[in-house]
Amino acid sequence: MYAIFENGSKQYKVSEGDLLKVEKLNAAVGETVQFPVVLTADDNGIKVGADVAKLTVSAEVISHGKDRKIIVFKYKAKKNERKKQGHRQPFTQIKVTAIGAGTPTAKKAAEPAAKAPAAKKAAAPVAKKTAEPAAKKPAAKKTAEKAE
Repeated sequence: MYAIFENGSKQYKVSEGDLLKVEKLNAAVGETVQFPVVLTADDNGIKVGADVAKLTVSAEVISHGKDRKIIVFKYKAKKNERKKQGHRQPFTQIKVTAIGAGTPTAKKAAEPAAKAPAAKKAAAPVAKKTAEPAAKKPAAKKTAEKAE
């Protein structure tokens, strides 16, 4: 059985026990993270969409590090312009422990928990705004009647 999950705008094909490098996660070494599944395939066939909406890939964080250095060299002919720059991409190495049922929480585990209360505060004013326009409409009709 294998599954395809998405993280950092990239998709990864994994089986249980696989080691792989993904975009850097905000999780401590030894912590378990979960990723939402996009596709699964086994002896029963391929499942996508609503069939895998509740499935997750569980993985344990093994280590954090930086990839090998790449050289970026910009050069303009006959202009005496040269720019040499290096880059090392940060990554997190994970080991897939299970593919199965659960709720997709990869983004919640990777992001700070402070964002959840802010979303609740934003939802409350929306309910108030929908109630206010209904109260304003009758007032607009009264002003139109007074003008006549």
